Amino acid sequence: MSLVDQLQTLKNKAFSDIQQAVSTQALEEIRVEFLGKKGLLTEVLKGMATLDVAQRPLIGQAANEIKTEIQALYQERVTGLQRQERDARLREEAVDVSLPGHGTDLGLRHPLNQVLLEVTAIFQNLGFSVQEGPDVESDYYNFEALNIPKDHPARDMHDTFYLKNGDVLRTHTSPVQIRTMTQQTPPIRIIVPGKVYRCDTDVTHSPMFHQVEGLYVDKDVTFSQLKGTLSHFLKTFFGKDKKVRFRPSYFPFTEPSTEVDVECVKCEGHGCNVCKRSGWLEILGAGMVNRKVFDSVGYDPDQVTGFAFGLGIERLAMLKFGIPDIRFFYENDKRFLGQFGCVPKALTGEIK
Repeated sequence: MSLVDQLQTLKNKAFSDIQQAVSTQALEEIRVEFLGKKGLLTEVLKGMATLDVAQRPLIGQAANEIKTEIQALYQERVTGLQRQERDARLREEAVDVSLPGHGTDLGLRHPLNQVLLEVTAIFQNLGFSVQEGPDVESDYYNFEALNIPKDHPARDMHDTFYLKNGDVLRTHTSPVQIRTMTQQTPPIRIIVPGKVYRCDTDVTHSPMFHQVEGLYVDKDVTFSQLKGTLSHFLKTFFGKDKKVRFRPSYFPFTEPSTEVDVECVKCEGHGCNVCKRSGWLEILGAGMVNRKVFDSVGYDPDQVTGFAFGLGIERLAMLKFGIPDIRFFYENDKRFLGQFGCVPKALTGEIK
């Protein structure tokens, strides 16, 4: 068979295979088979070496024309197959918009954050600003400047995490009061929300928990103002009909000092297991700033007075939501956390 006949046979076979191809992948395999570097057309043209010099240009021209025709048919066919495959894929991947959606779970504020925001909003409405400080504190700021020297028995009340360099994980946010007073002059009216750390864990205690400290320093600040401020806070937070009482207590950084109780939120003062049958719930500690604390920050205790208070966010949240175990807050159980989707009233303007 002459080279011309071989080329014509190759062309007919390529045309037939291309037209019968049912996918772009099969079509690409046909193109490589006939037009690839080691394809059938190349093999046929190897026979040109046996031809007369005069015949070679004619065979070469014929081979180029056949190659061009095969490429043109291939391109036409591949365009059609690509369109068919795209249409089939779209049909298979079609979305039925009439089906119900899967839905997306919306995030909710953690109950501790809800309470913290509400407490902060109440005091901000009273003119208090928010201050923050480091979680790792020196012994001086955490204890000594607050009238708790190294031999003071009050240190036993703070089950402290000590670091190798002598620093501590702060046991309360009161160190920020010292830092603020050393950097500012009265009047000062701040609250200090933040994490604190103590070596204690059970159903009502956690090694890490949250506190809000408050401080008001100015000329002629009185215990009556302290009572009015905290009574307003507790009645706003728990309800304006709740009774509040102040009991004498002791804290080294305040004198006089007081524990503040609110009427039991469960039994309304009649006595139950929550209030240990007393009808009252201990909420926070407070008092007038000790003169020795003013001395440590360079204030003249004869010129200024002030009050301070501290409360635990976890305790408030447990009472507000009726939660029996503090560990629930930190287990990240969606079934538990999903129950608290409300927005604090203090953030919606509903509190009057």
